[in-house]
Amino acid sequence: MTRRIPRLRFGLPLFGALLACMTAAQAQPEHYPSRPITIVVPFPAGGLTDVPARLAAAMLQEKLGLGVVIENRTGGSGVVGAAYAARATPDGYTLFANSLADTQNLHYLPVNYHPVDDFVQIGWIVDGPPLVLIIHGGLPFKTLGELLTDAKVNPNKYSVGTSGPASSPGLTLAQLNKAAQVQIQAVPYRGSGDAAAAAAGGAIQGAFTFYSQAKPLADDGKVRAVAVAAPKRLEGWPDVPTFTEQGYTIDQRGFVGLAAPAKTPKPIVDFLSKNLNEVVQSAEFKKRMVVLGMAPPPVADNTPIKFDRFMREEIARQGELAEMSGQKIAPQK
Repeated sequence: MTRRIPRLRFGLPLFGALLACMTAAQAQPEHYPSRPITIVVPFPAGGLTDVPARLAAAMLQEKLGLGVVIENRTGGSGVVGAAYAARATPDGYTLFANSLADTQNLHYLPVNYHPVDDFVQIGWIVDGPPLVLIIHGGLPFKTLGELLTDAKVNPNKYSVGTSGPASSPGLTLAQLNKAAQVQIQAVPYRGSGDAAAAAAGGAIQGAFTFYSQAKPLADDGKVRAVAVAAPKRLEGWPDVPTFTEQGYTIDQRGFVGLAAPAKTPKPIVDFLSKNLNEVVQSAEFKKRMVVLGMAPPPVADNTPIKFDRFMREEIARQGELAEMSGQKIAPQK
C-alpha cells in the first residue's frame, strides 16, 4: 500500500506573512555586528587614505556602539595590506580601505590578488582629492596656457616634480605633455609633498601635488595653482580652473573606498553600505573632508553596485594610462 505524503496548503495571507518574514531575515545580518570591526589601511597613519578612513571608523564606532579600529598594514605601495584583507574571513569583521593605488598597482606590480574580484565593494568613503598643478611663485605665468605657450617654444626648459613615472603625478604629466605637445621634464621625488616643497623653493619650476599640500604654499605666495585635474573646481579653491576648462581632458583624482573580502554575505554588505552612507553624508564628516579637497559622492550614487562598476572602469582607464606612459608590465596570469 502506497503512502501518500500530504500536501501542505497555505492560504494567501499566511503565505504572504511567511514570505515577508523570510525577506526580513535575509535583509538583516543576524547578530552582526557583535564584536569589533577592523578596517585595514594599507598606508601609514596620517596619509590621504588613512585620514578619511580613520574619521569614518570613529564615526561608525559611535553609531554602532562597538569598536571600529584602523589597522595600518603598510608596504609594497599598498599591496601588503590589500593581500592580507583579501584573504581575511568574509564575515564582515575585517574590511579594507581601498584607493586609487588598487586600480593602478596591478598594471605596474606583480600582485597576487585582484582588487575587484577578490573583494565585494561597499562604497566610497570620499572622492578626491584631485591633483593640482602648481608653479613656482616667481614665474611670470598666471595661467596654464601661458606656461604651455612658453614650453612649446623652449622644449625641456621646465621641470615638474612627480612621485615617479608610475605614480598619478607622473602619469598626469605624461598626459599633459602628449595633449599639449610639449616636453616638460619629470623630476621624481619620494612623494608629492616633497615635490611641492621643491617647487616652492625654486629647485624645480612646478609640481603635481594635492590640495592639502598646495594650498598653504599658495596662500604664502610661494607657488601659484594653474589647473585642477578634476571635472569641476574644488570647493575650497574655486578660483583655480580645471584642465578641462582650459582645453585638456585630464582627470586624475584619488578616492578612498570601503570593501570586504569576496563572499561576504550580502546582508552584511548592505548593512555596512547603509551605515557608511549615514556617516559620510553627515555635515561633520563633510566639513572635515573639504579642507583636504575631498567629498563623498551623493548618497544615490554611493552603492555597492555603482562602486563596483567604478572600480572596474577605473582599472581599465588606469591600464590605458599605463600603456601610454610605457610603464605597464606584461599582463599577469
